[in-house]
Amino acid sequence: MEAIPRTAAAVVLGVDPAEPQGKGRQTRLAILDCALQMAGRIGLEGLSIGVLADRMGMSKSGVFAHFGSREELQISVIRHYHALFEAGAFYPALEQPRGLPRLHMMFGRWLAQVSREVETGCIYISGAVEFDDRPGPVRDALVHMVQTWHDALLRVVRQTIEVGHLRADAQPEQLLFELHGLILALHHDARLLRVPGSAQFARQGYRRLIGHYATPAGQKLLQALLDAAD
Repeated sequence: MEAIPRTAAAVVLGVDPAEPQGKGRQTRLAILDCALQMAGRIGLEGLSIGVLADRMGMSKSGVFAHFGSREELQISVIRHYHALFEAGAFYPALEQPRGLPRLHMMFGRWLAQVSREVETGCIYISGAVEFDDRPGPVRDALVHMVQTWHDALLRVVRQTIEVGHLRADAQPEQLLFELHGLILALHHDARLLRVPGSAQFARQGYRRLIGHYATPAGQKLLQALLDAAD
């Protein structure tokens, strides 16, 4: 089984959470948490060293010492979000057996994450709007993190086919595209249009999608997973 970091902070800071953390590391993590909350509401482009310093009750030089530039701050926030996202959606799924149980948990936690972010905004989705046509290090960091998540999902989809829970003729890239489409539709309809029950629509779409690709064994397993969640 893949190694699982004990905390998201360990991923972000590159430290062993069992070891005492210095004040500087703790301060950096607190700044990142604050910056992430701000970015969810005003976008990555809305972040600045000065505004963040005011929000943290710190001097500009104090915040600058941790990041060095606005661009580095934006990139650090993207990495921080990705670490928290992995800790909530990816690593717990690795504890599930390969195949549909793992894929089911990954998508379920992804959907739950986006549902929670309806009011605050998803960095991946809002960042795509801000930086899709703006080449540079911030866009590169965002693309890398999103691609890392998609690659992980793609591997799990392929494993699900290999273990016989999805049909052999299922196209992993197509399935990933459709799963991602459900998430984007959820975020759009819930956040912009305020459509009631958007999360439930996404769940129903997932059930139909997986049900379409599932083998007879996968159908039984999917139903068991759905019954266990009710």
